[in-house]
Amino acid sequence: EKEELIEEWQPEPLVPPVSKDHPALNYNVVSGPPSHNIIVNGKECINFASFNFLGLLDNERIKNAARASVTKYGVGTCGPRGFYGTFELEERIAKFMKTEEAIIYSYGFATIASAIPAYSKRGDIIFVYVFFIFAAIDEAACFAIQKGLQASRSNIKLFKHNDMADLERLLKEQEIEDQKNPRKARVTRRFIVVEGLYINTGNICHLPELVKLKYKYKVRIFLEESLSFGVLGEHGRGVTEHFGINIDDIDLISANMENSLASVGGFCCGRSFVIDHQRLSGQGYCFSASLPPLLAAAAIEALNIMEENPGIFHILQQKCKKMHKALQGIPGLRVAGQSLSPALHLQLEESTGTRDSDMRLLKEMVDYCMNRGIALTQARYLEKEEKCLSPPSIRVVVTVEQTDLELDKAASLIREAAEAVLN
Repeated sequence: EKEELIEEWQPEPLVPPVSKDHPALNYNVVSGPPSHNIIVNGKECINFASFNFLGLLDNERIKNAARASVTKYGVGTCGPRGFYGTFELEERIAKFMKTEEAIIYSYGFATIASAIPAYSKRGDIIFVYVFFIFAAIDEAACFAIQKGLQASRSNIKLFKHNDMADLERLLKEQEIEDQKNPRKARVTRRFIVVEGLYINTGNICHLPELVKLKYKYKVRIFLEESLSFGVLGEHGRGVTEHFGINIDDIDLISANMENSLASVGGFCCGRSFVIDHQRLSGQGYCFSASLPPLLAAAAIEALNIMEENPGIFHILQQKCKKMHKALQGIPGLRVAGQSLSPALHLQLEESTGTRDSDMRLLKEMVDYCMNRGIALTQARYLEKEEKCLSPPSIRVVVTVEQTDLELDKAASLIREAAEAVLN
């Protein structure tokens, strides 16, 4: 009887049936490394889609350093940092950023998503008195920040994107609330969480104004620099160097190593007591294996290249300005993002009415350029989970490897695509 029941049983599919024309199956296949020139669907294209800002993804020095580490240490540690730590990389990051200490995470997304709840969370003191945490967050913050704040279970308040007046309004409102209940105010910690260079908009945060608000309202600043690290500043140290802000004025800086450093993972840096706290409370640090040696060696070699070639950042910034200017005035499109951003967003001037139809138009433009040798991509969002959805856009990524002729070709093709698709 058991055998008959087993034979009759038909398990249900893990996922519902998907038709052959489902949009999820209409993806592009990239062959080989996503370096300056890539093969997309068998066709060679100039890469304007990957966050390879400094052109280090296919760098021979970095590949040789990774190979040497595999020969010496093997492919992975499969253990915690206490035994198989990436301490040399942490020391190099701290020295480069001119901070007291740094900590390495094995996954870039988990870095800020783990750092936030390491500080802004409920603790044992909840049994002693009511403990509240207040966090102000820009509505255009990236998904990793959003997940970190969700994990922290903090009281989240959104302010308008890069709007310091709106942020100060929230801080004043909180100050009034504190005056009503001074006892609670004494045990309330306040955080401002911002990105140095916003991945969803291409805008640079107003750090000097943020620092003023920090001291005026006694808040802490968490700065996410995944897009600005290795891009802004004379030596690529990010938005603090760009504005000439003392790095000690920022309580915590985090960034992933998957953009400028051509590796995997992420780091946080700051004062020693801030970083030490994460070694016991950062979930992405405590509950994951140490970064594989080849990736740590690749990141160290990338830092060596950055220190040896400080002029590379000026070159990148000049190319960003050139591309930003070249994309202005395209009929039917507007450029979102500041001129120093290596990741620019092209949005429709007027929506067609629905998000899906807007995305279809932009996809036609991406395909038009792809067929003519320029690889672009659409910005992707988790629509059901994002707090505030950015408008659909085409993302144009600038790198130091792109020549002036290639930048001009890309801008010209995008203009052609807009005329062909939108008119």
